[in-house]
Amino acid sequence: MPPRLDLPALLASFSDHWQPRTIGRFNGNELRLVKFQGEFVWHRHPADEMFLVVAGTMTLRFRDGEHRLEPGQACVIPAGTEHITLAESECQALVLDVEDEPNTGDAGGSMTAMSAPIQSVMLP
Repeated sequence: MPPRLDLPALLASFSDHWQPRTIGRFNGNELRLVKFQGEFVWHRHPADEMFLVVAGTMTLRFRDGEHRLEPGQACVIPAGTEHITLAESECQALVLDVEDEPNTGDAGGSMTAMSAPIQSVMLP
């Protein structure tokens, strides 16, 4: 039987920002947990990307507008769409992205991090 994942426990297991953790893989994609605060970098990805806010709030800014996301809200960013993420205080999110895609997409730079696996916290 596949495991259930305890998102609060997994999020409590790390504290660093902008360093995604892989908690699962499916159909060539990764489920990543990330904590962040402040402003990221403008970038785009070659495949769709999704953010689901678990705790806190975030802003997804696009060249033609922005979305503010609160816990339980999500946004799917179409492939090739330039965007930047911002959070005034710490935000915790579940991100769905293509396997082995760096968090900075095509931008590169000092904030680039490949998602690291995290030990599963499974529920009985």
